[in-house]
Amino acid sequence: MEAEVGAMPLPTSTDHEKETPTRLEGRFTAMVVCWVLGIGCLFSWNSMLTIEDYYVNLFPKYHPSRILTLVYQPFSLATLAILAYHEATINTRKRNLFGYILFFFGTLAVLLLDLATSGKGGIGSFIGLCAISASFGVADAYVQGGMIGDLSFMLPEFIQSFLAGLAASGAITSGLRLLTKGVFDNSQNGLRKGALLFFALCTIFELLCVLLYAFVFPKLPIVKYYRSKAASEGSKTVSADLVAGGIYSHSGEDEANSTIHERLSNKELLRENIDYAMDMFLIYLLTLSIFPGFLSEDTGSHNLGSWYALVLIAMYNVWDLVGRYIPLIKCVKLESRKGLMIAVLARFLLIPAFYFTAKYADQGWMIFLTSFLGLTNGYLTVCVLTSAPKGYKGPEQNALGNILVLFLMGGLFAGVTSDWLWLIGKGW
Repeated sequence: MEAEVGAMPLPTSTDHEKETPTRLEGRFTAMVVCWVLGIGCLFSWNSMLTIEDYYVNLFPKYHPSRILTLVYQPFSLATLAILAYHEATINTRKRNLFGYILFFFGTLAVLLLDLATSGKGGIGSFIGLCAISASFGVADAYVQGGMIGDLSFMLPEFIQSFLAGLAASGAITSGLRLLTKGVFDNSQNGLRKGALLFFALCTIFELLCVLLYAFVFPKLPIVKYYRSKAASEGSKTVSADLVAGGIYSHSGEDEANSTIHERLSNKELLRENIDYAMDMFLIYLLTLSIFPGFLSEDTGSHNLGSWYALVLIAMYNVWDLVGRYIPLIKCVKLESRKGLMIAVLARFLLIPAFYFTAKYADQGWMIFLTSFLGLTNGYLTVCVLTSAPKGYKGPEQNALGNILVLFLMGGLFAGVTSDWLWLIGKGW
């Protein structure tokens, strides 16, 4: 195929076997960019979750920690289902850019909504906040499925970095929230001031993600190599990204590739990987049945007072981040399909553990359990998403990445719904 001067030609499968991708430039830079883009994927939503103390104070009758999540998930799940079904023909570049731009305007809207209402709360403000939460769900479906699908045919380290960024967004937002709460804790209307500063920083960061994905990531040599390889295997989703990276191809050759390289259908991929899909569903079913609703509203009063829920959320986020780096140590990475399923099912013992800890134990045990919940969530997520795509061609890896994220989102929605079961018998 023809390319501009200095651009990389699309490799054939034979070229790929001969060339060592690790020699291509930009590997470390790509990992850093993936990490930042991972942060941006959940930064807006985690920001909304992390300032639950402000929203609980602003909307005490509406259960914001549960309602906002319950609004977010259906929009995310429905959008992702549509995108996953049509993933083979969707322009990945436009998909991801749309998602990050929507995140930017959503975080800006949260800031403007609070300023316009002077932080007075009320049903109108809460409905507006729910609408923004729904937009975050749509943006998440565009970005998370698009990025993981895109990175599935690149190095496993890129997926790991992106997933670590997802967890880092929670850890960073928790740290920023604790900082802003501490700075404004003793000032008049300090809770609102901290929240406003918090979302101002988040808005700036989302703009950075838009610029990184649009102008930096597609130009990295190692990224261009893997996208070129995917195109040579019949992928139609990477064409706009290749053009952004300076690689142009003839449509006639693309059509030839699509006929030469047949791929498994989504149903066939799901049938071959149903255990991985159920792993993702069950991991997030358990996690979201506890975090953040149960931790925010059902752990009682303790010595930490108003800081208690923030500390629990921070500990979950920090250990979720740690768990996503553990699989980098090859000897402790769990790749056995049977072993992964056993580990995922064993996590459900955490439900009675949290129940009895909240009822009888002190805050130290609750912090420990919350940390373990985060650690296992991050570890198992990376193990599944880096193991599943092995052995498939680029278009199949992209499709499988979207399918697994769809089941992840399904688990999130089921978990958020199950979280309401904790309220049984509490007179609500």
